[in-house]
Amino acid sequence: MTCSLALKRSISLGLLCTALWASVLSVVLVQPAAAQVVKGLPDFTDLVEQVGPSVVNIRTLEKVATREAQGNEPDAEMQEFFRRFFGVPMPSPNTPNAPRQQRPNRGQPDEQPRGVGSGFILSTDGFVMTNAHVVEGADQVLVTLPDKREFKARIVGLDKRTDVAVVKIEATGLPAVKIGDVSRLKVGEWVMAIGSPFGLDNTVTAGIVSAKQRDTGDYLSFIQTDVAINPGNSGGPLINMRGEVVGINSQIYSRSGGFMGISFAIPIDEAVRVSEQLRATGKVQRGRLGVQIDQVTKEVGESLGLSKAQGALVRGVEQGSPAEKAGIEPGDIILKFEGKTIEKSSDLPRMVGNTKPGTRSTIQVWRRGNLKDMAISVGEFEAEKPLKKAAAPEKPQAGVVYKVLGLTVSEMTDAQKKELNLRGGVRVDAVAEPAARSGIQEGDVIVSLANVETPNVQALEAMVAKLDRSKSMSLLIRRGQWAQYTVIRPVR
Repeated sequence: MTCSLALKRSISLGLLCTALWASVLSVVLVQPAAAQVVKGLPDFTDLVEQVGPSVVNIRTLEKVATREAQGNEPDAEMQEFFRRFFGVPMPSPNTPNAPRQQRPNRGQPDEQPRGVGSGFILSTDGFVMTNAHVVEGADQVLVTLPDKREFKARIVGLDKRTDVAVVKIEATGLPAVKIGDVSRLKVGEWVMAIGSPFGLDNTVTAGIVSAKQRDTGDYLSFIQTDVAINPGNSGGPLINMRGEVVGINSQIYSRSGGFMGISFAIPIDEAVRVSEQLRATGKVQRGRLGVQIDQVTKEVGESLGLSKAQGALVRGVEQGSPAEKAGIEPGDIILKFEGKTIEKSSDLPRMVGNTKPGTRSTIQVWRRGNLKDMAISVGEFEAEKPLKKAAAPEKPQAGVVYKVLGLTVSEMTDAQKKELNLRGGVRVDAVAEPAARSGIQEGDVIVSLANVETPNVQALEAMVAKLDRSKSMSLLIRRGQWAQYTVIRPVR
């Protein structure tokens, strides 16, 4: 029995070892495991066949005036060539043995290649969307379809602030793209681009969405991807896995001029909104308030009593602007526009820009520790007017020194108040610590201290006498036409 039991155990152990080896060999030799690893990778072939016919190549030409040759005058480009590479002037035609310069005698403007970009067909009747910087300044725009047909295009309109343009070619029955829903786009989602990098038509690249709502411009937040984008891709579509256009490839971040793994696309919903106005009127109307704004830092927000650092700090107000008429002042912090919270300063120009000029809107500001609601009539955006510089400060007759703040101040003259459109304030004549560390400069005007107005030196003196030196406090200052907050900690 002992031998029989030992034999059975030996057989069982052998069978077990055989089974284990079979299992190991099946893992090593059979490939399904590897197939499972690559199962989730996308196949873009169907998307290319679906969207590719709607992507176009755009070439632009410009007229270059060529001067008629004046005798044996040396060519300017050749002169520059000799200067850069040989360090000497180009030999004169009168120099013995110098080669004679023979150039065609051309007095008429000559059309020269200007640039290459991409675009995509918006509608079957020939409207094409691209970037504004692709066609801006071009004397002629040529659109080439994937089937090699080429058309002269007419620029319907372009908007430099969003970098969106629409051109029109005379053709019908064209394959238009499908417009996607940007709100459904997720970070990490696969996307694809088709364009003409370096003039190489119908080049396909792919990657993922790296981020959304990336702030790089005043009127747009961009889609960030790692899709390879290079010169010539501009204006081409960014496509999701459903074959829908979700963006226009517009910018890259680069230290070399080439792709470095970070590219930006204009969200298609914003681009379509702009394109509709361009097709209707040839231009884009935007609302404006007439304020210069800045971000509200955490330190400033806390010093002003805000629960969190949000809103847009008003640094300047244009004279005669809707903001001035509504009573908005430098130093105000705009927290809401039409009931919508402004989380960061870049939200405000986008909200206002998308508002039709002439609209009566409400605005909420934080002023010296209090909320204030105002009514404002939104104006129409126009070229920004340069702010006037304040008159050079006059030398004070006698300054008052506050060592606790590191400031020497004096009264403002009536002329200075008028120049800065201020009711009052105290002019800084000299700075020391801690004022210098807070960024205060000679010539600044202190408008308020700890959310309380400082109309004159006497009022400031009374405030300084009651300061709690253990706490930091905010200072609202004017520097020329600009207003800004700074935080100062008094000397103990």
